[in-house]
Amino acid sequence: MGHRAAVRAGINDNGARPLRHGSNALFLLPHANLVARVGRPGSMTTARREVQIAAWLADQGLRVNTPAPGIEQPVIIADQPVTWWLPLLPHRHATTAELATVLHRLHELPVPDSLGLPALDPLAQIADRIADTTGIAPADRSWLLDHAAALRREVAGAIPARAAVVHGDAWQGNVVVPDDGEPVLLDFEHVALGHPDWDLVPIAVDHTDFARLSDADYDAFVSAYGGHDVTRTPWFRTMADIQELRWTAFVAQKAATDPRAATEATHRIACLRGEVPKPWTWTAF
Repeated sequence: MGHRAAVRAGINDNGARPLRHGSNALFLLPHANLVARVGRPGSMTTARREVQIAAWLADQGLRVNTPAPGIEQPVIIADQPVTWWLPLLPHRHATTAELATVLHRLHELPVPDSLGLPALDPLAQIADRIADTTGIAPADRSWLLDHAAALRREVAGAIPARAAVVHGDAWQGNVVVPDDGEPVLLDFEHVALGHPDWDLVPIAVDHTDFARLSDADYDAFVSAYGGHDVTRTPWFRTMADIQELRWTAFVAQKAATDPRAATEATHRIACLRGEVPKPWTWTAF
């Protein structure tokens, strides 16, 4: 796959080695000094939009992961898109304050007409994914489906209408800080138009519902964002419940083939059902 795409693009992929396998697969091409990103089958539109979004954000003055110039983007092999990116400099994950600073700048950008960004739907495909899950107890699957349906009804009237450019997967690992200290925004697969508070919720629930974030780190996040604390909004709990359902559905999908995921999914569902007191401890997958 990657080799065929490299040949078509005229790229030297000798010595290519995997960097990460997730929803997308990343490979470092040391001789070409590039990173190849192999998308899921049928994700050509998303891959092309990612490249366009990165270029637009750079034009707006944000420092972002940079698409390789002068190369066809994307190359399509067997219905899978391959895009090419410049490798990152040595870096660390962002602090909460650094993440908030980048998000604040992102949310203040003008809404672009040229990119055709979709409207953010945080519950998109969640019910279908839960329904297809076979590695959890039927009663748990039924409860998750009912929970998703209830949240779908609840969110319809809970969130005020606001269209800003939102990242869609905002956490410290998607903003990295090279040695020169200027944060770099990564991963544009989920960029959409929606209420900016959706980007604040993952960090907020780390503070309110999990034993993952100190008071000081959360206060730094709020301060760096400009003082807005999403936990004080009337729609926070709805947003938080949706975020935690998404994280649970992600692990539940893996339960049929991974016993560790099955155990973790059962634990997470018990948390959502109120059977485990907060703060919760969830194992990352």
